[in-house]
Amino acid sequence: MLRRLGGAGGALALAGCSRLQTRDAEPRFARRVPDLVRRENLRPGTRDWLLTKTRVHAQTKYRCPWIEGYCSRTSVSAGETIAFHVSANPASEFTLAVYRLGYYGGAGGRLMTELGPFQGAPQPDPPAGPKRLRDCQWTPCATLRIPADWVSGVYLGKLTARREGLQSYVVFIVRDRRQADFLFQCSDTTWQAYNRWPDQYALYDDGRKFWYWGPDVRVSFNRPYGKYCQIFDAPLSTGSGEFLLWEFPLAYWMEAQGHDVTYLSNLDTHEDAEGLLRGKGFLSVGHDEYWSIEMFHNVRRAIEGGVSAAFLSGNTCYGRILFSPDGQGRPHRTYERIDIFGPRTPSEFKSFPEMARFPFASPHANTLLGAHSTPPVTGGADWVCAKPDHWLFANTGLRQGQGIPGLVGWEWHGQPADIPGLEIVATAPTQSAPGKPNGGAFAATVYPGPRGNFVFNASSCWWADGLSEPPGYVRPRVYTEPQGPDRRVQQITRNLLERMR
Repeated sequence: MLRRLGGAGGALALAGCSRLQTRDAEPRFARRVPDLVRRENLRPGTRDWLLTKTRVHAQTKYRCPWIEGYCSRTSVSAGETIAFHVSANPASEFTLAVYRLGYYGGAGGRLMTELGPFQGAPQPDPPAGPKRLRDCQWTPCATLRIPADWVSGVYLGKLTARREGLQSYVVFIVRDRRQADFLFQCSDTTWQAYNRWPDQYALYDDGRKFWYWGPDVRVSFNRPYGKYCQIFDAPLSTGSGEFLLWEFPLAYWMEAQGHDVTYLSNLDTHEDAEGLLRGKGFLSVGHDEYWSIEMFHNVRRAIEGGVSAAFLSGNTCYGRILFSPDGQGRPHRTYERIDIFGPRTPSEFKSFPEMARFPFASPHANTLLGAHSTPPVTGGADWVCAKPDHWLFANTGLRQGQGIPGLVGWEWHGQPADIPGLEIVATAPTQSAPGKPNGGAFAATVYPGPRGNFVFNASSCWWADGLSEPPGYVRPRVYTEPQGPDRRVQQITRNLLERMR
């Protein structure tokens, strides 16, 4: 077993984490390898990364206590070490197979290494601390030093308990420091905000209200991702945050096209302002709600430095968060909601009166995105073309007033900013159900940057649904229903990425 693990990037069974490397010794930027992702996707793929047997505990409604785990880091570079913390209740041997997600001829993943078997045992649920913080301090089962040839991407570890064959995921990002065309930011602060593990301990529960939107609640990355708690029932994504639901269709499509893309976490955007300058285009993807003030300023500086940005996302940069250390002093492992990136909107207080407790002292999100989350925030619409002669619509065939059915949802952006040169490229009233307007209006926008670059706001969590249907993908359906891959969405995205590149 040790020989096998030694050949898998130096993974070792152990009783504690090894010391992590820092990024201080790394070069400013590594060289560009434009064909790296295309060559990676020529390697043999497999669908074995998909979970085939999972179970959700009926009383907690979200967790899979039979086999569940978390990673010591949200993202990690080649040469650095990541630890896996796993609990099995009842005790069971288990294995951990690590896959990189991509296109791989349509299979969606490639097996990178297999670890174990390990003898799993129940690990303790942490007590609820101040501000309802649940901060696990589980003993790790293994660490893995990331091999130099592992390409940046989103990696899933598939946990399988041998006792009953039950499965769940752990998820982490492998980042790099190379120059690349596109920086794909995963929305993992939002994944964790909605994570209700072990039962109701998300950012959205203060102990009294099931959907709470105020201050004084903290969450930790030191806990498993439970079953997703919004829109639809998706137990086969347990442990993967929200990546498979909203972000993977874009990653799958971009890698199928051979794009030069590299991946990073929200925390990388928070910590590494300089690293954003190595890309030609910055991509915010899916449901990207929770940002720190450092993230806001770092992305703004990247745009000022000539990087283009595409917010292929909805509800983006809405809640402001503050990071803090975990119980062992490790930085950026917990956070809480402290403000809103936007104006005081009394209509929101009707549903969430606790919002009135925020200072409303943060920058306005629409000054970065071009538009922002605005009441009623949720809803859906057709994505309706407003400027058919714009370069964005080249070769799409879209005409004025023609829409792409159901592409807007379930959260979107409106109220465009007064930015010189900003153009509204798509807009329509939003609705709570087909034929039932809810008083909102989405606005997709483009505005010029200072160095020939630009900023695009798609104004939908569901943009990637119009690009691809990877293995295991579940289509959302609430307010409206997107219709899946659409040639026009694909062409708009090609136009967008090519203009960035």
